[in-house]
Amino acid sequence: MEKSFEELQIKDDFMFSVVMRNPKFCKPFLERVLGIKIDRIEYPKSQETIDISADAKSVRLDIYVEDEKDTVYNIEMQTVENRNIPKRTRYYQGMIDLNILEKGENYKNLKQSFIIFVCTFDLFGKGRHIYTFENRCIQDSELGLGDGTTKIILNTKGKMDDVTPEMKSLLNFIDGKEPEDDFTRELDEAVQSVRKNEKWRLDYMTLQMNYQEKYEQGIEQGIEQGIEQGIEQGITVGQAQIIQNMHRKGYTPEQIADLVEKSIEEVEAIIENRNPMLL
Repeated sequence: MEKSFEELQIKDDFMFSVVMRNPKFCKPFLERVLGIKIDRIEYPKSQETIDISADAKSVRLDIYVEDEKDTVYNIEMQTVENRNIPKRTRYYQGMIDLNILEKGENYKNLKQSFIIFVCTFDLFGKGRHIYTFENRCIQDSELGLGDGTTKIILNTKGKMDDVTPEMKSLLNFIDGKEPEDDFTRELDEAVQSVRKNEKWRLDYMTLQMNYQEKYEQGIEQGIEQGIEQGIEQGITVGQAQIIQNMHRKGYTPEQIADLVEKSIEEVEAIIENRNPMLL
């Protein structure tokens, strides 16, 4: 069930995106994560959606900013574990690079980039608060490729003493704990301010309605595909509809197959396309 606007926290994608669109919060966030000082950041128009071509899959980036040194930063909030984050970092990296080249840049001028995923779970199960990845030689780990790309996976559930107290305070706040320092208190105040903003409330409600419409369209299309596939296998329209309804109510394919006296393969063939993944 989707949260009401008043229940949104910093870890919710919509709230995080709204708050981090303000350089007052995004710049110190990046400085804490990377342990560097940044003079200023800019928000290119491409922060919303990168769409390389009509045939390619477009990607919407939560936060996409550049600093005074033309370094690119992409920050994503992730609270669901069943998404392929490693492959997504690879895809995002490629889309960002292609977007730069689309503007006429030579590949030699590709910008240094950081892709940062803030996860409310431990993706790798090692207990670290931060996992940093760069391309290095397998035979000589001290030899870096020097391609200017870095992927960082943050874990709000970290157990190790592997980050600064300031960074730990930030991750704790994202995880739902009370603010512990000036910056997290400022973030908390920003969240409260957004909740009182009628424009953002309307944007959130509109976004949720769009998601719901796409979800319902996906279900309808999936049901039609499943029924058609079932009919081809000798299953009647009524049986296919019953299978779809039972699956939506939580019955497993095995339970459905037993109740409707069909094979598991036949049941799975009908329900596979019921709910296409929406990214």
